Formats: sequence, C-alpha cells, structure tokens
Amino acid sequence: QVQLVESGGGLVQAGGSLRLSCAASGRTFTSYFLGWFRQGPGKEREFVAGISASGGSMSYADSVKGRFTISRDNAKNTVYLQMNSLKPEDTAVYYCAPVTTHWQARYDYWGQGTQVTVSS
Repeated sequence: QVQLVESGGGLVQAGGSLRLSCAASGRTFTSYFLGWFRQGPGKEREFVAGISASGGSMSYADSVKGRFTISRDNAKNTVYLQMNSLKPEDTAVYYCAPVTTHWQARYDYWGQGTQVTVSS
C-alpha cells in the first residue's frame, strides 16, 4: 500500500496561489489513480481533483475547475495540486489519497493533510 505525505499549505490572500505536493513511498505509486480531497471547517471531506496512473486523465470538482491543476511526476513519486485564484471558501485541510477509477477514495485512511487558509 502506498504511503502519502502532503505539504505546501499555508496562509495566502484571496486571489493568490499555492502549490501542494504529495510525496509517496512504495514501489507501486505509478499503478495508482490519485486524488486530492479537502475538508473545510464544519464541512464533510470532498473530492477536489484526481489524476490517472499515467497522468493522461484528470477530473475536477466544479468548484475548482479553471483554477486548480493536478499533475504528477512518476519519476519523483509525487503528485501536485497547483491552486490559483484562491478564494476564502478554499480554506480547508487538503489530503491526497489513492482513488478508484470513479474518483472515490480507495481506502478509509487519511494522512495528516496540509492546511490551506485563504484570507479575504
């Protein structure tokens, strides 16, 4: 099972950008579809973006389309989430996780995540 560690969060003003990284351990990284999820204050965890094992297919939540870009570097065992034009409602803890081909979390296991706070 792949182990994932998120980083890159922080405090940013509305309209700003952040790039999240998710570093994976394990030789099976390249076989996994991967996704980013987030959980805002008082909200349920929600899907943000996903990418196929090869990187050739992506999916985004409607709320982030056109602003966020998911990518992966299989040589570095890392998946990224470039977040532009950030809004206060993007404030959340962001997690990466293996996903199914239907962009649902594959396992009921979550890392520590990385906090993103967007000020107005």
